[in-house]
Amino acid sequence: MKPESLMMSYGYKPELSEGAVKSPIFMTSTFVFKTAEEGKAFFEIAYGHREQGKTEELGLIYSRINNPNLEIFENRLCLWEGAEDCCVFESGMAAISTVFWEFLRPDDLLLMSSPVYGGTDHFAKKVLPQFGIQIMEFGIHQSKEEIIEMVKKSGLENKLALIYTETPANPTNDLIDISLCKEVAKHFSKPDKEVFVAVDNTYMGPLWQHPLEHGADLVLYSATKYIGGHSDIIAGACLGKKNIMQRVRAMRTFLGNMASPHTGWLLLRSLETLKIRMDTQSANADKIAGYLNHHPKVEKVYYLGNKEHNSPQGRIKAKQCLSNGAMISFDVKGGEKEAFHFLNSLRLIKLAVSLGSTESLAEHPATMTHCDVDPAERQRLSITGKMVRLSVGVENYEDIIADISQALDKI
Repeated sequence: MKPESLMMSYGYKPELSEGAVKSPIFMTSTFVFKTAEEGKAFFEIAYGHREQGKTEELGLIYSRINNPNLEIFENRLCLWEGAEDCCVFESGMAAISTVFWEFLRPDDLLLMSSPVYGGTDHFAKKVLPQFGIQIMEFGIHQSKEEIIEMVKKSGLENKLALIYTETPANPTNDLIDISLCKEVAKHFSKPDKEVFVAVDNTYMGPLWQHPLEHGADLVLYSATKYIGGHSDIIAGACLGKKNIMQRVRAMRTFLGNMASPHTGWLLLRSLETLKIRMDTQSANADKIAGYLNHHPKVEKVYYLGNKEHNSPQGRIKAKQCLSNGAMISFDVKGGEKEAFHFLNSLRLIKLAVSLGSTESLAEHPATMTHCDVDPAERQRLSITGKMVRLSVGVENYEDIIADISQALDKI
């Protein structure tokens, strides 16, 4: 069956829950063992004292370690990604920071693409250095050879531990070649130290791009966005191969930043309509971008559908992306004053940060989500006062366009 069909039932046994057609919310901190021997067996596996048997199931122990609502959601999200294992977190930043804490040590080097989400940028550049972790950035115009040479010239090639990228990038929709990142990781990997590649796939959700297929070791999400998709929860997720995810899961257990059973239950609800919502959002975005491309008060549109086929960005898109997505940034003619005038004139579209939800949202990256990014860096990346970021929802596309039209007319 296709994943959209399995979202209704996969991983859930109604007979274990009084025949309920939907999973109940398991609001419990701990679980009863049938025997002391069973409890011993569960803990041996949970703490890695022995391998799990082929037919052996890891039983429920304690909701910081596992919970039915979280496990069912994790199993279902794996179907979309083709992943072996998944961990759900209390937020996207919890997932990202847990990966950083697990795979980076003092004196290690983190190689990171630019731009990335403002929260990630802040954590990487202002928190990690306090723990002796060094940061180096690369951009969309650098080749594999140039990135390798840059790392070598820094004298830190033996310190490289993790390559982190966000593609498409927030808010510019710049694309990073995931397979190129993996080739760089292999170049610097050693028998006793593998360099891993982690990809933030939030902008594309689990439908429109599958980083694991292109060499990524870990794929990360703010599950608040398309996966949750209703602006009523905060959550994150990390997926990958089982042996790597064991490390992520162990760190999550001791940081204690897993999602709650109620959040897991709401995520299960959202997965059932994920494809329907994302298909509608993508179709709407294509029409809205077409409108913006020809508007006299719009200077530039940052949209995957605008990538030229034979350009380097167009070739990456053709290789990695299964859709143009539903995120559009655009520059109004003028500056911050004109952008604010547009945002303050919207009626249907909500002025709020976040993305990937059923309602359309608009925000001002330079002064909101990316306000903490170095001003010179923002300018270099075209995150200026005239940029507006739009997350397209599931409303009728004609109504969304009408709202954008009347707001642009007010400038």
